[in-house]
Amino acid sequence: MDYMENIRNKLALLPDLPGCYLMKNEEGTIIYVGKAKVLKNRVRSYFTGSHNGKTQRLVANITDFEYIVTSSNMEALILECNLIKKHMPRYNVLLKDDKTFPYLKITNEAHPRLEVTRRVIKDKAKYFGPYPNAYAAHQTKKLLDRMYPLRKCGVMPKEVCLYYHMGQCLAPCEKEVPKSAYEEITQSIAGFLGGGHEAVKKDLQQKMQEAAEELYFERAKELRDQIIHIDALMEKQKINTADTKDRDVFGYAVDKGWMCVQILYMRQGKMIQRHSSVFPFYGEAYSDFISYVAQYYSENPALPQEILLPDTLLEGADKSGKPQLAVSGETEAAGAEAALEAEVVLAAEDTGEAAGSAADSGMTEAATAVRTESDEAALEAAAQADAGEAAAAEAAAEGTVDAAGGAAALQEWLGVKVLVPQRGLKKQMVGMACQNGRVALDEKFRLIERDEERTSGAAISLGQSLGLESLSRIEAFDNSNIQGTNPVSAMVVFIDGKPARKEYRKYKVRSVQGPDDYETMREVIRRRYERVLKENLPQPDLIVVDGGKGQISSAIDILQNELGLYIPVCGLVKDDKHRTAQLLVGDSAEPVQLARDSQEFYLLQRIQDEVHRFAITFHREQRGKSMVTSKLDSIPGIGDKRRKLLLKHFGSLKKIKEASIEDFRPLSIGDKLAAQILDALKDEGPSL
Repeated sequence: MDYMENIRNKLALLPDLPGCYLMKNEEGTIIYVGKAKVLKNRVRSYFTGSHNGKTQRLVANITDFEYIVTSSNMEALILECNLIKKHMPRYNVLLKDDKTFPYLKITNEAHPRLEVTRRVIKDKAKYFGPYPNAYAAHQTKKLLDRMYPLRKCGVMPKEVCLYYHMGQCLAPCEKEVPKSAYEEITQSIAGFLGGGHEAVKKDLQQKMQEAAEELYFERAKELRDQIIHIDALMEKQKINTADTKDRDVFGYAVDKGWMCVQILYMRQGKMIQRHSSVFPFYGEAYSDFISYVAQYYSENPALPQEILLPDTLLEGADKSGKPQLAVSGETEAAGAEAALEAEVVLAAEDTGEAAGSAADSGMTEAATAVRTESDEAALEAAAQADAGEAAAAEAAAEGTVDAAGGAAALQEWLGVKVLVPQRGLKKQMVGMACQNGRVALDEKFRLIERDEERTSGAAISLGQSLGLESLSRIEAFDNSNIQGTNPVSAMVVFIDGKPARKEYRKYKVRSVQGPDDYETMREVIRRRYERVLKENLPQPDLIVVDGGKGQISSAIDILQNELGLYIPVCGLVKDDKHRTAQLLVGDSAEPVQLARDSQEFYLLQRIQDEVHRFAITFHREQRGKSMVTSKLDSIPGIGDKRRKLLLKHFGSLKKIKEASIEDFRPLSIGDKLAAQILDALKDEGPSL
């Protein structure tokens, strides 16, 4: 093709410089944006060698590309992030969440308030967070509202409210509150969230004892409840480090064209929560991972003090594939490290999980690292330099992003410390994040496999129960009418136990007058399988009709005596509560005993519910159209054009019926005709 020749000519002219490349399809739409340390090597790699299935799909759609040269890898990273946000390319890793993470905010007002927000702006307010989900933020706010009497109301009331009487507000609506009081409260909240909750807890315990001794039992109970809330909220941490830094620990795993990114949040040196994202990726794994991190921080401007990233090759699992959390201690005399290992695997729950329940998170307590920050940083820097040389050389050959280069670019852009740890506790934390990514992906694929086993296994078991050699394709029919009006029928198709919605069909019944379900079934079966024979369409292994012996006999008569087809037919009979009750097979309508809790019975229920839903929806559509037609078309002076104009202008028959004569004038309908329309609709009775 012409575009391949154009691509080859462009590839020969690519520069040996960093930058971004934009892949386009035949419509000129940008379908992928990538970055490279060496544009020539990276872009060429798409059109040479072999790729996995997802990358092949991307390459197959590329008909042109363009590139933008940058002066550094960091500039390429920022440019890529901006281009992805602008063009939203189909094959890029995109942050799907339209919400940023929640923060606690003390507003910068004369009488400040504590609130939960997802927007961090430069308004001189104090922000705390981010919190992994809204539940965690609101629970923390709820606790702080009980403890610190900041203003709760959005608009200042004229008199004191209940919060003042509960001791949770200073009542600035009636009293003069000095600025120093607010500053003291703000410092107390900052100290509490910064790890000073133990001191607050001790103070509350002392006050509780004093209240109990003075027989103020209600006050003592309030203080006790506050202590319980502090324990429940603040004792979520599972891992401690020697310092009190805020860190975001990243890990990722890839499998079968999917990537899972895990973020472990460490606040004040304590691991409190995590965030998980699973999505398909189409480019080079580590480049797409770095792209995700860049987008994440472009949406969340409140940065931690330190970011930990995994290595390109070493993702934190030992040879057995198990994650390890090692806490090391150094003794100068022995000159050796003693490692305390604790295996940790987090359950792969959704990011919207409540911040609560320590037991549910699946993490275990770990001892505090006694290695000093300077020693560990020096060891990490040395190890990272040694291990990064080979990886950087290999990455440079392909023009991809290496771990050290990605970390350096992020550090330069974000202005915070970004590390790729090679040993020690930080390496183990990154390893734990990566292992959680592997667990999440494994769970995703096992759920898919389990679903496959259930659906295809149920179809196979049903076929065995019916004595069929194979049961892959099932076609099911259902009729719908109200006292014979607007009779319709519908067919759904299930292949290997799953609905094949593209093969569903609707039928308007032509030859049947009145509510004759048997004749309706005969017409629809005839029309369907005449077409199957004429167009050589795939024949089903089983036909399912909604009904008993009469419907089964009607279908078999048409198939065998008119069309010469010998396809097994079964019927599904419902009970008085309109639920699937029994399976009947053959012209003699022999019942087949299936356990009601079996996967085969559940499959039949799904088929019957689906075909009934499809049929009844089609019938409602037809009934609605016919009622509109009969009511408006029966009015002299209203033709097809005017009927459409009326419905477009008013929206429904009900709105037309409620209109006044003056409302018809913009449609060039005179008062006389408007009165006739309203009289005719009034005579028809209530609108549906």
